[in-house]
Amino acid sequence: MSLILVGRWIGDDKTVVLCEVLKTNSTLATLGLLRNSIGFAGVVALSNALKTNLTLTTLNLQSNRVGDNGASALAQALKSNSTLTTLILQLTKIGDNGAIALSEALKINSTLAILDLQSNSVGPDGAAALSEALKINSTLTALEFKNNAIGEYGAIALSEALKINSTLTTLNLNNNCIGPNGTVALSETLRTNSTLTTLGLSYNSIGDNGAAALSKALKTNSAITTLDLSNNAIGPKGAVELSEALNTNSTLTTLSLMSNSIRNYGVIALFEVLKTNSTLTSLDLQSNSVRPNGAAALSEALKTNSTLTTLDLKGNMIGPKGAVALSEALKANSTLITLNVGKNAIENDGAVALCGALKNNSSLTTFNLDDNSIGRKGAVAISEARKRYPTVAITTEIFEAQAATL
Repeated sequence: MSLILVGRWIGDDKTVVLCEVLKTNSTLATLGLLRNSIGFAGVVALSNALKTNLTLTTLNLQSNRVGDNGASALAQALKSNSTLTTLILQLTKIGDNGAIALSEALKINSTLAILDLQSNSVGPDGAAALSEALKINSTLTALEFKNNAIGEYGAIALSEALKINSTLTTLNLNNNCIGPNGTVALSETLRTNSTLTTLGLSYNSIGDNGAAALSKALKTNSAITTLDLSNNAIGPKGAVELSEALNTNSTLTTLSLMSNSIRNYGVIALFEVLKTNSTLTSLDLQSNSVRPNGAAALSEALKTNSTLTTLDLKGNMIGPKGAVALSEALKANSTLITLNVGKNAIENDGAVALCGALKNNSSLTTFNLDDNSIGRKGAVAISEARKRYPTVAITTEIFEAQAATL
């Protein structure tokens, strides 16, 4: 049984009343109290209820005023609670002291599997405390830590924990000011860690040095399947390093390099690897200054690649020539399911070529052509393609009714 109350302005008083029921309730498994102006008194009441409740498995307190004191109260409850598996504390004003208290609980608790502390104010000290807990804890599988401020020292501390911990499979450190040095420390650990499968490092300014360190790790790591490196100031050099890793890595299936500065030289290296790599299924290269030459290299790779199913090229500069080159690949490729070429200035010729390629393609189901300076000729081609190939969802700002008026 689930009870989800979002934005109801419940406050502390009503939360206290609810908690009296929770103490003896034997059916409720999921409780969502997002955005309800719950403060310390309400969190204390919830914590007391958790000490006796035997059925609740998921508690979501996102966007409430939990704070460090509230986190400490919840930590006390976690030391004795034996049923809660998921605790969501996004945007709850928790800092280092709250993280330290929760870390102490994790050393004892043996049921919590998912802890979400995204968008709080946890710094290096809080990360260090969590690191010590992870060295002991054997049940936590996912730590969501996006939008905090652990810095390179926090990342170094967590890397030490990953050398010992054997249960954590998901670690989200997006936007944590880790930098190249923190990434190097994490990469050293990844060479031997065999349990972490998903790692988020976007918005961390890791640069080419960080990318190079991760590449070395990927050459030996056999566990990571999903890696998010978007918005990290990675240039062509870092992309070349990553491409070398993809030559030997046989486990990575999802790679995001969105909003870096890879440019043609870097993407050509990545696309060359796609000719032989047989594990990558999703590649995000949005906003990387890919030009027609890069698109041509991609086209050649897609003609032989048989594993990539999702490709995102939105916000690049492939132009009409690049689109024509991709259209040739679509005629031969039989595995790509989702293709996004929005915001690429492909114009009429590009739209006509890509839509024409659908005649020979049997795999594509999602096709984004948004914001491409397409005129009447291209609009007509899109309109016709929608009619002829109804199994392909073509997204564009142009609708059939507009095609005749352009």
